[in-house]
Amino acid sequence: MPFLFTSLLMCAFAGPSFGQQPERVFNWLPGNQEDVRLDPANYHAGQTYHASGDGGNMQVDIKSEQPVTIFLVRSEEWNAALQHPESLNSLQQLCTREHVVETRYSCYVPPVSMTLIIRDERYSPDHAVFAGLGAVLDPSNKVERAVGSGITEIAAIVASRQSSAPRHFNAPNDVHIQYFRWLCVENCIQPEFRWTEQVKEKYQLTSFLKVYGGYTPDHDAAQVSIKIKSPVPMVVAMVPSSVANQLHARPEMFESALEKNSCQQRGVQSLEFQCTFNLADGPQSLIVAPEANENIPHKKAEIEMQFVKCVANCALLESKR
Repeated sequence: MPFLFTSLLMCAFAGPSFGQQPERVFNWLPGNQEDVRLDPANYHAGQTYHASGDGGNMQVDIKSEQPVTIFLVRSEEWNAALQHPESLNSLQQLCTREHVVETRYSCYVPPVSMTLIIRDERYSPDHAVFAGLGAVLDPSNKVERAVGSGITEIAAIVASRQSSAPRHFNAPNDVHIQYFRWLCVENCIQPEFRWTEQVKEKYQLTSFLKVYGGYTPDHDAAQVSIKIKSPVPMVVAMVPSSVANQLHARPEMFESALEKNSCQQRGVQSLEFQCTFNLADGPQSLIVAPEANENIPHKKAEIEMQFVKCVANCALLESKR
């Protein structure tokens, strides 16, 4: 099936990407195709597109022996016109291209069901009513279209589809339709990442240092997000676990441990901030404490910490190390 390149094309993972991995490369690649035969003023309904989000692009190559007009129309409007052919001339056309013999046709498709229509431009005495639909030449085609002449009802279309008698064309115009799909062509398999919750707690404030350990970055440029809400100013920081483990026994190390630390906030009561770590940084711990040791209220502080973790295709990270 042809593929729509949506304007809101998103990566296949939640959370930030791994900074050093090469970007995925996408391109238009040939998909399925149709060979259609038209008589003068015949219509052919091609693929129906269902764009998501705000819409997306489609692309088709069309080669015709005689000039044709190409456009997109809302699928429900097209289906209604098949039952009331007098409304065919009033179809609301999108991306109309006239006098086409050979072209690469593209259009930005809105987020509604749209059908590709090809109309033979040659005059037919039946043109004022409905000259009919063209025929898909490949009988094994799973999306075979209706075949008929002077069709005005869906029942007649179905009946003609079931008929085994070959269609007779007065002046055949053969049209080849090559659909395209928007696909990844390079660096398609990549590590995938997701935000993972490590800490979420309300705790009774004390003068003692609070330490949360157990975080080790699994890739370079790994992100950590920390959120604090407290009734008193707090110090919040990520420090190497080897340092954090010594702070209870040696509180005099506290200021020196933070002196050259880039992942810290001082005197904060309500704040959310992010830090970045590399593999070489090793295990890290989150430390939280009131800035002042006296006059601590009998209230609780809220602390949250999340980090970005590889959740799929993580073996590819090893090959990059």
